[in-house]
Amino acid sequence: MEHRPVLELVSTIRHDGDGGVADDLDTVEGAARWIGRQDPSGEVSADEELRLRLVELRRSVRALFAEAVRPAPPSPADAHRLMPLDRALAHLNAEAAREPVAPRLEWPDGRAPSVRTLSAEPDPGVRLVAALARDAIDFLGGPAREGLRACTAPRCVRYFLKSHGRQEWCKPACGNRARVARHYRRRGGDGDGETAPKTP
Repeated sequence: MEHRPVLELVSTIRHDGDGGVADDLDTVEGAARWIGRQDPSGEVSADEELRLRLVELRRSVRALFAEAVRPAPPSPADAHRLMPLDRALAHLNAEAAREPVAPRLEWPDGRAPSVRTLSAEPDPGVRLVAALARDAIDFLGGPAREGLRACTAPRCVRYFLKSHGRQEWCKPACGNRARVARHYRRRGGDGDGETAPKTP
C-alpha cells in the first residue's frame, strides 16, 4: 500500500481490540511515540501545544475524508461529531500556509536536475504539521482520493486506500471478522462487534 503521511495521521484513531476506540495522540507521550515514527531524526519534540495541533488537524482531515467517501458511510469512530466541512477546509488550508516554502532547482555537473523544497520556518513542529496538511491537500485534490474508503468491518474505524477493485476492508483480519459477523447474522445471532465502536 502507498505510504501517505496523512493516512498515518488519520489512523491514529483505531480499534483498541476490546470493542472501543484507541487514540494514539491522547497524551503527549503517545504523540511523541507517533512523531518519532514520522520523524526518525528526532528533530521534532512533542509538547501539549503540538499534540493539540495534530489532533485538530486530524479532526479536519477525518471530516474531509468522511466527505470524500460519500455516499458510503464514514468511519463510525467520529461520524456523530464531525467538524463542519467549511471549518475543516479553513483549518487544513491555514495549517498548510503556516510554513513558507519555496522550490529550489539543483543541477549538479553531468547529472539530471532535481528540485528540493526549502523552508523558511525554524520550528520543526510547525514544519511537521504543515507537511501533513500539504500531504492531505495533495491527496484530497488528486486522483488517489477516488480509492479512499472507510473500512466496513465490524469494530474497525480506519480509512484506507483500495488496492484492488473489490476491496471492502483495510486488512485481511477485518475481512475475516466481517465474514464471521455476516455468518452470525444469517443464522439469527448478534455477530461479533455488530454495534458501533465505543468512543473514548
